[in-house]
Amino acid sequence: MGHDPGEAEFDFRHIGPYPIVEGEAYMNDAQEAHFRKILMAWRHELMEGVDRTVDHMQDDAANFPDPNDRASQESDFSLELRTRDRERKLIRKIDESLRALDNHEYGYCESCGVEIGIRRLEARPTATLCIDCKTRQEVKEKHYG
Repeated sequence: MGHDPGEAEFDFRHIGPYPIVEGEAYMNDAQEAHFRKILMAWRHELMEGVDRTVDHMQDDAANFPDPNDRASQESDFSLELRTRDRERKLIRKIDESLRALDNHEYGYCESCGVEIGIRRLEARPTATLCIDCKTRQEVKEKHYG
């Protein structure tokens, strides 16, 4: 399965998988609470990274007299800023997922309406497509650019 470009990896193991009970309703209160916990923890981690970058760039913004040192620092800053830009986009996706949770619309494919599934959402909490629709999307992108 393809990986969304720019999506930072997040380790959900400290939260643990949701204990699925046979016959329980999909996206019940307990499941919504589980995903809210995951999304909030991920968002918090990303926000800490943004704050660290700002602090780091302020602390390291030295005016190097050597053009090579200055160019190296600018290159490092540019890479860090691109990474943080991807993370800001991911924070927006997390916020969209949290809004979907608030509206009890989280966990359903925005293309066909079927359940995305607990385990898929644990692997990709910002997923908005079921595995079948995501696969079709990737095939189209591969063939049609």
